[in-house]
Amino acid sequence: MLSEVARNLQITIVGGSIPERLGDCLYNTCCVFGADGKLKGKHRKIHLFDIDIPGKITFKESKTLTAGRHPTIVDTDVGRIGIGICYDIRFQELAMLYAARGAHLLCYPGAFNMTTGPLHWELLQRARAADNQLFVATCSPARDSSSSYIAWGHSTLVGPFGEVIATSEHEEAIIVDEIDYSLIELRRSNLPLEKQRRGDLYRLVDVQRLNSE
Repeated sequence: MLSEVARNLQITIVGGSIPERLGDCLYNTCCVFGADGKLKGKHRKIHLFDIDIPGKITFKESKTLTAGRHPTIVDTDVGRIGIGICYDIRFQELAMLYAARGAHLLCYPGAFNMTTGPLHWELLQRARAADNQLFVATCSPARDSSSSYIAWGHSTLVGPFGEVIATSEHEEAIIVDEIDYSLIELRRSNLPLEKQRRGDLYRLVDVQRLNSE
C-alpha cells in the first residue's frame, strides 16, 4: 500500500513501523519508499524499549522483539535521511553516526507513552537536532485513551538550531511545512561544533564502516 501511494503521488514515504518476521526473529521495522514506489531502505529498530517505573509503566520489548544490527541511512529525492524508531532517539551515538554519514534529516517514527512523553519527547528531538545541527522529524500515533498502550502524540519537526518548526497536539493531524537544508551549513558555520570537537580526547567509531574496510 505504501509503495503504491509513493508511486502514484511521486513522493518519498517513511512508513512508520510494523512487525516483521524473519525466520524465528520478530523485528520492529520501518520501510522507506521512493517516489518510484521502490523500497529504498529498511530499518530494524536497534534499541529495544525495556522500562520499569513502579506505579507508572512496565514494558519490555526484548521479551518479543529482536534488536536490529545496522544503522539505516537512505538517499531520497528529499535528501539523505537517517532512520530510527522510537527508543532509538535516546541514543546520541546513532544520531552522530548519521550526521557523520551526511544526513540532512533524522526521522523517528515513535510512540512515547504518557510517562516519558511529556518529559522527554520534545526534549530528545531538540537535543538530537541541536547536537548534530540537522533537522529532526518525528511521527507519533494519535492518542487512544482506550488502548492498552496510550501514545503521547505530538508529531514534530525540529530545525538544526533546536528550534521547533511545527508540531501537533495528540489528536489526528497533518503537519505541512517546508525545510531549507542550507540552514544546516549556516548553523554549522555560526557554531562550528564539528571543528571544535576534541578528537584527541574522544571519538565516535563507525563500526560498520570500520569492518567493511
